[in-house]
Amino acid sequence: MRSDRLRERATPLHASCEALADVLPGVVDGTAALDRADRRHVERCLRCQAELAQYRKLLRAMHGLRSVTASEPVGLVTDVIAHLEAAGERRAVRAALTGRKVAYIGGIAAAATAAGAGAAIVLVTRGRKGRLPLAG
Repeated sequence: MRSDRLRERATPLHASCEALADVLPGVVDGTAALDRADRRHVERCLRCQAELAQYRKLLRAMHGLRSVTASEPVGLVTDVIAHLEAAGERRAVRAALTGRKVAYIGGIAAAATAAGAGAAIVLVTRGRKGRLPLAG
């Protein structure tokens, strides 16, 4: 028996405190339990007792919040809807402008192609006018 007491005194308390740090919240809310050695440690350790007290206080405060309801600010829903509509309009305008740019670029490319083809036909036609027809 005496050797057990000496071992307990030789082991620093903070080592057990660190080992129990993750378990103590569960002890307060009932999801975890301490074994005999850990209970004995908590009974002797002011640090662990203070931590348990803080968890109990926090749990009581959280239970108290269950009955508290917050009302929505006046005009919140209409403000949110107005912002969503404005964002949707901006997106629609942006999409329309992007679509027009593509159409303009496509039109310019088609006009350039047509002009190039027309110029090629004119050059080929002018080149043939100056030559004699081939005898067949």
